[in-house]
Amino acid sequence: MRILGIDPGLATVGWGVIDVVNNKPKVVSYGVILTPKENKLPERLMIIEQDLKSIIEKYQPDEIALEELFFNSNVTTAINVAQARGVILLTAIKGSSGKLYEYTPLQIKQALTGYGRAEKRQIQEMTKTFLGLTKIPKPDDAADALAVALTHSQTSTRFNKGFQIK
Repeated sequence: MRILGIDPGLATVGWGVIDVVNNKPKVVSYGVILTPKENKLPERLMIIEQDLKSIIEKYQPDEIALEELFFNSNVTTAINVAQARGVILLTAIKGSSGKLYEYTPLQIKQALTGYGRAEKRQIQEMTKTFLGLTKIPKPDDAADALAVALTHSQTSTRFNKGFQIK
C-alpha cells in the first residue's frame, strides 16, 4: 500500500510518501510545497493545489492521510491556514482513489510514541526509527508528513475514520 501523508500549512505544506509491504514501511520520497509570503492568498492557494496535484499524479498513492489543524492563538493565521487546508482536502480527494483519512496531533503522538503529549523531537526520532533512516528527515514539515503517513499505516485498521468516494 502506498500512503501520502500531508502536514497542511499555507507557507509550507509538508508531504511524505511511504510504501507499506508486509507491515514494513519504507520511504519513497518526501518534501515540502513552499508558497512565497509576498504572493496574494489566492496565488498561494493555487501553488498548493498545482504542486499537490503533481505529487499525487507522480506517486499515485492508494490512500492519503492529513493532520488535522490545531491552533491556540492567532485567528488570522488560523483562517488562512484553514483555507489552505480546504484546498489540500479538495485536491487530495479529487486526485486520490477516494480514500482520505485525518488524524489529530494527539493521535499521531500516541501512534508513534505511545504518549499523547510527546515532544516534536520524540516524534521525529520515532519516524526516523520506524523508517530505518540514518537521520531525521528535513525540513520539519516533511518529517511531520512522514509521521502522518506512518500513523495511518499503523492505525488505519483500528480507527478507519476515512472518507471514501463511492
